[in-house]
Amino acid sequence: MTVSSWLARWPVYRQLTGRDPTGRGAAARSARTDQLTPRTATADSVARSVCPYCAVGCGQRVYVKDGQVTQIEGDPDSPISRGRLCPKGSASKGLVTSPLRQTTVRYRRPYATEWEDLDLATAMEMIADRVVAARAATWEDRDAQGRPLHRTLGIASLGGATLDNEENYLIKKLFTALGALQVENQARI
Repeated sequence: MTVSSWLARWPVYRQLTGRDPTGRGAAARSARTDQLTPRTATADSVARSVCPYCAVGCGQRVYVKDGQVTQIEGDPDSPISRGRLCPKGSASKGLVTSPLRQTTVRYRRPYATEWEDLDLATAMEMIADRVVAARAATWEDRDAQGRPLHRTLGIASLGGATLDNEENYLIKKLFTALGALQVENQARI
């Protein structure tokens, strides 16, 4: 490579001798820069979603190519966040694509030292059986004076901050119908 060809490739030289004295346009570009495309340009589809980290509910656009998430960005059409995401929301792609993400149901039996994988249907059946058993074992139909209670203190619900009003409404209805009194939500906002 000659000195003149090296100088012609140097951004400072291009800035000083070209039509871009501020160095924010063509002087700062390289052949590699011209070949770059945004990760969103090659996406097969875009899904709208809501950030899972808090109760604000910022809108997200999830870009997918070949069945894999390639980028997650703020949704400019969201009336809540107007395209902005906090640092946790901006990093939410890692939540989906991390090789450390658990994708199976893990269960450790009582007194066991090892975890085992369960299929989702089996895990849901185990949970349902335990809720029904706890409700039956702790059901209080009447108090000592004979007044109706129709409640259980054996089950409770603690909701997360990512639940919206509709989900909280349905959870409250479900646990009230089961007779549970302890229904809480730990919203952080």
